[in-house]
Amino acid sequence: MQILELILQVLLGITSLLLTLLILLHKGRGGGLSDMFGGGMTSALGSSGLAERNLNRFTVILALVWFVAIVALGLITKFQGMV
Repeated sequence: MQILELILQVLLGITSLLLTLLILLHKGRGGGLSDMFGGGMTSALGSSGLAERNLNRFTVILALVWFVAIVALGLITKFQGMV
């Protein structure tokens, strides 16, 4: 059980870093902190091309993997205390 926990922790660390990177790669849509201080310009809503759509898909898939890793680690931690 410890090896599974270690694998999930490593997976969680890697997916956390990649998810942060992918979120930063997305185009700004306006309405954020940069607009509040006058630094942003509003852009057209929706994806602008194939690359943006693929980035969106990959980000969602990676977020789901991240979520499953967190839930699995939580369940392992909960049931380790019962044994």
